[in-house]
Amino acid sequence: MKEDTVASIVANDMRTATIFKKYGIDFCCGGGRSVSEACKKHNVDGNKVMQEILDLDESEAEHDFLDLPLDQLIDHVIEHHHRYVKEAMPVIMQFANKVAKVHGHHHPETITIAKLFKGVSVELTNHLQKEERVLFPAIKQLLDGVSITQSSALNAPIAAMEHEHDDAGDVFKEIERLSDGFTPPDHACNTYQALYFHLKAFQDDLHIHIHLENNVLFERVKALS
Repeated sequence: MKEDTVASIVANDMRTATIFKKYGIDFCCGGGRSVSEACKKHNVDGNKVMQEILDLDESEAEHDFLDLPLDQLIDHVIEHHHRYVKEAMPVIMQFANKVAKVHGHHHPETITIAKLFKGVSVELTNHLQKEERVLFPAIKQLLDGVSITQSSALNAPIAAMEHEHDDAGDVFKEIERLSDGFTPPDHACNTYQALYFHLKAFQDDLHIHIHLENNVLFERVKALS
């Protein structure tokens, strides 16, 4: 019997994302692994992880995104996740630049973090535009039956978006490493603390955002072919 993947488990119940996150297991870009494979990679007791998942109250399971009509799922992603990214990026960039300028001499990693965040901000801005202006409208047209495009023709642009998701995820893994897991030094000022707090919140949202697109929306579109 084929074992469920991490991504499919989270797609069936979003609450499990918190469990995987706790153990450092990727459920978005790297969610295609089985639970046992993912646990082995991170040196985590797979039985313990599965028991925590089984202990969740089934009556409270969150299945909404699997059952939500695709056009409504797209609207949710744009309204909640795309909007958050657009609003959060300039705020975090201000914090990053200030911390790098003030503390960069003693903490050179903050200079690198500012540069990395600036780069990923540009890439994410372009990425969101491509989804909102091209890919998402094409999916909605397909659903409305007004497009001559077959769902299989969307496989290439979907693959491109997934690749860009991987790139953004890799940048944040490096930011997380440089910031020691978003842990500010003991002497950190309020801006320094705010920077790491918001970087962690951004990464957390990005994981959910990418999961909903890669493992729910895109998989359901591919299944239409």
